[in-house]
Amino acid sequence: MMDYLWLVPLLPLLGSAVNGILGRRFPKRLVSIIACTSVGASFAVAAGAVAALAGMPDGERHVVIPLFTWIASGDFVARAEFLFDPLSAVMVLVVTGVGFLIHLYSIGYMHAEDGYYRFFSYLNLFMFSMLVLVLAGNFLLMFVGWEGVGLCSYLLIGYYFERRSAADAGKKAFIVNRIGDVGFILGILLIFATFHSLDFEGIFRRIASDPGQFPVEAGFGVLTAIGVLLFIGATGKSAQVPLYVWLPDAMEGPTPVSALIHAATMVTAGVYMVVRCAPIFSRSPIALEVVAVIGILTALMAATIGLVQRDIKRVLAYSTVSQLGYMFVAAGVGAYSAGIFHLVTHAFFKALLFLGAGSVIHAMGGEQDLMKMGGLRKFTPTTHATMLVAALAISGIFPFAGFFSKDEILWSAWANGHPAIWLAGLVTAGLTAFYMFRLIFLSFYGSGRFPEETRHHLHESPPSMTGPLVGLALLSTVGGFVGLPAWMNLGPNRFERFLEPSLEYAARGEHPEASHSLEFGFAAVSVLVALAGIYVAYRFYVAAPGIAPRLAQRMAGVYRLLLHKYYVDEAYDALIVHPVADGSRRILWTGVDVGIIDGAVNGAGRLVQGSASVLKHLQNGLARNYAAWIFAGAVVILFYIYMVRG
Repeated sequence: MMDYLWLVPLLPLLGSAVNGILGRRFPKRLVSIIACTSVGASFAVAAGAVAALAGMPDGERHVVIPLFTWIASGDFVARAEFLFDPLSAVMVLVVTGVGFLIHLYSIGYMHAEDGYYRFFSYLNLFMFSMLVLVLAGNFLLMFVGWEGVGLCSYLLIGYYFERRSAADAGKKAFIVNRIGDVGFILGILLIFATFHSLDFEGIFRRIASDPGQFPVEAGFGVLTAIGVLLFIGATGKSAQVPLYVWLPDAMEGPTPVSALIHAATMVTAGVYMVVRCAPIFSRSPIALEVVAVIGILTALMAATIGLVQRDIKRVLAYSTVSQLGYMFVAAGVGAYSAGIFHLVTHAFFKALLFLGAGSVIHAMGGEQDLMKMGGLRKFTPTTHATMLVAALAISGIFPFAGFFSKDEILWSAWANGHPAIWLAGLVTAGLTAFYMFRLIFLSFYGSGRFPEETRHHLHESPPSMTGPLVGLALLSTVGGFVGLPAWMNLGPNRFERFLEPSLEYAARGEHPEASHSLEFGFAAVSVLVALAGIYVAYRFYVAAPGIAPRLAQRMAGVYRLLLHKYYVDEAYDALIVHPVADGSRRILWTGVDVGIIDGAVNGAGRLVQGSASVLKHLQNGLARNYAAWIFAGAVVILFYIYMVRG
């Protein structure tokens, strides 16, 4: 199956090309078949390749698949080649598997939309770009996929481009990611200047085999600089402080787009890149500290914002930002496999949450305000049941998938000597449980807060939408069992062991062994905190719904601060956006463009026009005037010869 791995990204690309070029003439059914079949076939090939990889001995689970020579210039050669190892295998399965379910869901959700073929063409192109990113065998090919997902996010977030808000959100995502990409590009250039290569295998092996030249850096060395620059790119792509502001606005795109971006593709790219570059980050304590601190600040900040948001999709957007922070915390404390484990489980329950939110919005006729919902479990029982599973999973309740991955991150933070990060992560876990069940209770419980005429239109979504919800609910329930923790005494963590060949070049610190009973105790504490968050949400929004409004009035300043998202967008507008826009308008446009460039061009035209208006009088058709001008010219010439030449 390794020989056919190139089909994994190629099939979605072909689906995108066929629908993009010919889809306007196709019926919607044929567009759906082409788009979904291409991704489903890609998943089948990927599953076969992963099965073949899993059957290899641990030391051989690292396959480089050359495709062709891409760039050859002097001594520099860049090849288009894929690296297939346990890390890329996990990512490929997540991207194609979850992506396939989202494609199926989109058939029902988008059936009434204009530009149906365009949507699926973009969606397939998104899949292709992400698959190139995770399969790339060098930084240059990774950058192609990195920029490809950025382009596709712009196209899909701005899918409803007739709406000003959607068009602006697409531009915001594109521009903010380009800011992060400056750091990413500089990091790649510094890698090339240091190693004279961009191939993962060669660079990482050299770092690991030459500890004299590339030791664990006590200060700010070249590996630290590379790590920090690469992480700047990750803060943009994976929506971390300070470049997270594009992701909540990405909700302007169709709900399946939100699910694909948040669960399986773009925002996980930064986490994958940091883990892929573990040999670099693991030798730079400063870079790891930056990753961990930014991750926990993002997790906590986004969780507090999610407490008061009213738009159902924005609550989930800030939840994604927060959960991505958890993943970076894992990488920052050296628990790389825990970060990828949470990436996998998060893909299941976050895709389920977004697709479930889309089902709610579908039932409500487009309404997204939680304060205008309520009592929907009677009308949408499948959506309610599946979203409840997802909420339990993201809250970290045993035995759902999120419990195992979140607990491993928190435990790793404590065990690796970061008690403050563990405490902040524990608080974030409680906040997560609260705002997720706030969403569940406001949507599905209590009395309906919608107009009476809306009640007559409430209905469960079609099977094309509820089917993927059920599949993702199953994965959110059992997905965590692939990485059972050591304290269960069922053997080593299988997921962690599977990923070991991908992390063989990473530096491993010495950490004291902790007892399984202590680890179990920490897991129990995290579950109790999550249950406390759920109980508080129940008290606020079901048992005594008057508590929340009174608390908001009593703490009006804090409430407004959270409701306006700490005024970060307003600060960016005041300090960056408006000055740049005003400066561009006054200096670049009015001063340079209109004043200098247009002034020079228009001035030349006016000079010619003015000269012509004078000189045209020389051509009047009168012979005596011509003779007079000839005589005057002769006088001038003679005068010049006499006066100048003597």
